[in-house]
Amino acid sequence: MKLFDTIKTFAADESGAVTVDWVVLTAAVVGLGFAVLTAASDGMGKLATSISTEVGGITPDAGDTTAGT
Repeated sequence: MKLFDTIKTFAADESGAVTVDWVVLTAAVVGLGFAVLTAASDGMGKLATSISTEVGGITPDAGDTTAGT
């Protein structure tokens, strides 16, 4: 009988349940962050390459006297 009482007490104890909830929630947030980072990094790389190409193709006009004013 004492064994069954110990098992019932152990099954009814919820002291670690909150910790498990927080661990699962934190893992979900970290996973979502990695998913967003992965999805955005490809587009950001393409955008940076596009901007670099456009800016690199600009040549300053030597006859422009308004530059720097």
